[in-house]
Amino acid sequence: MSDEYGDYGSSGREAARVADVLRARMTDAYYPLNSMLPTQRDLAREFGVSRDTVQRVLRELTVEGWIVQRQGSGSRVVRAQEIHSPTSSKRPDHTVTLGTLISRAFDQSEVALDVFTLSSESLDAHVRLQVERIRSGVIAPQHIALRVLMPDVSLDFPYWRTSTADHDQLLKDRFVAITNRHVASLHSVIGDLKSIEVVPFVDFEVRRVRLVPAFKLYLVNGEEALFGTYKVFKRPITLDDGEEVETTDVLGLGAGLTHYVKGADPYSRGTVFFDEWQAWFDSVWEFLAFN
Repeated sequence: MSDEYGDYGSSGREAARVADVLRARMTDAYYPLNSMLPTQRDLAREFGVSRDTVQRVLRELTVEGWIVQRQGSGSRVVRAQEIHSPTSSKRPDHTVTLGTLISRAFDQSEVALDVFTLSSESLDAHVRLQVERIRSGVIAPQHIALRVLMPDVSLDFPYWRTSTADHDQLLKDRFVAITNRHVASLHSVIGDLKSIEVVPFVDFEVRRVRLVPAFKLYLVNGEEALFGTYKVFKRPITLDDGEEVETTDVLGLGAGLTHYVKGADPYSRGTVFFDEWQAWFDSVWEFLAFN
């Protein structure tokens, strides 16, 4: 869940926007594993930002392990999100992409998404892409119901730990800023759908819960589940004052997921998995979560 750009001020906002789009494209295989990203000049032109901003983004993606940069050779994608789909994928490697699954959900007249997540980074990226499809008239869902469970930010998180308490607090503040940015983005884009009445019925709610996620969960249209753990790794992060600190971080966008599909057999693995996690989500939403 890494993002070095801080709040939505000045060039940091533009860098965060570009990084979000590039991460989403790599998770969805728009830029497949081992492919090359467009040149810095082309990226700057596409996003309407400076070369300095693009370079800043590429440095961050390199630190996160998404790409490898070589002088004169450009930026090569070395990490992609894998969603293992043993029950439904038609690909020989049994993998699909999150973008494909979310896009397929939004193709339906009724869209129902229940999500348990650490920061809503992935969700924000993919919902914004679907809202663009709706606004352009490509799809026309009649009802969107989105429920998001996220951790209470007052909790003592085990992530982003260093050897210095002051650094730990700065990193937590950074996480809270990132979380607030993505939640605000979701409220904005979904609010736009309500205000212009493109979708007749839109229900969107974020609730907090006193649980620190060790996993992320997507429950899609009452029949598909995506489940994956947040893997912890160490990396350097540059603070606002320019100081670089070594800390633990977690993979959000790019974290591996497993795909389960509810079938006609009530005892099948996909059906049992989906029903159990839907019951878990509903119980936490009703009894533990708060606005």
